[in-house]
Amino acid sequence: MDSKMMEENPQEKVQVQRVKDMDTDDQPRERALKYGISTLSTPDLWALILRTGLQGKPVTQLCRDLMRDNDYSLFKLERKSLKEIMATKGIGQTKGLQILAAMEITRRYNREKIGEKYIISSSASIYELMRSEIGNLPHEEIWTIYLGRRNDVIHKKRITSGSATATVFDVKSIVKEALLLEAQGLVLCHNHPSGNLVPSGADDQITQRLKEAARIMDMRMIDHLIVTSSGYYSYFDSGRL
Repeated sequence: MDSKMMEENPQEKVQVQRVKDMDTDDQPRERALKYGISTLSTPDLWALILRTGLQGKPVTQLCRDLMRDNDYSLFKLERKSLKEIMATKGIGQTKGLQILAAMEITRRYNREKIGEKYIISSSASIYELMRSEIGNLPHEEIWTIYLGRRNDVIHKKRITSGSATATVFDVKSIVKEALLLEAQGLVLCHNHPSGNLVPSGADDQITQRLKEAARIMDMRMIDHLIVTSSGYYSYFDSGRL
């Protein structure tokens, strides 16, 4: 075939669409400026953060692929490791770190808005405090919340990461921390990555161990919460504490 004919054949040309080549109303930045940031879809919000796509694939399409690969769920995306996020074609190490950074900023915002003098008034208030911290983690963590006289939160601390078994549960370290903080009460929290809210035998065992240790040291054990992204189980509300 004549080379000139090939050059003139529009079907032979590769069309590369970039964000700046789109109609103004299709550009996330322009739509955000014109209509407000809240009008953007989740992929478009990611497009504003990640900024650049691949040759032949604008960042808006890349971000749609990212959300599609996570069933359009930010909860699922939050659980992904850097390596898993990079499985989406076009998401390299830098973009993967940008995504993780955005997720971490969200978690820190949720912690910050609770405020320094947060009062534990019910199991729901414990859940509000801890849901963004551990509710959507892909592994188990045990946390202790240390309380003052008015059930105000003095401090909260991760005790273990990876398992909620009695063998790795150190009651002594919890009590020692409570004495140093002059805490008057304790709340135990841990998450179930599976989403199952039924307490296990190990959960019951660590509850009783801390309850007894708190009693000996004349401290109040207020509750033990099992936390997931969609709900919680309270030992106190269930009459088991």
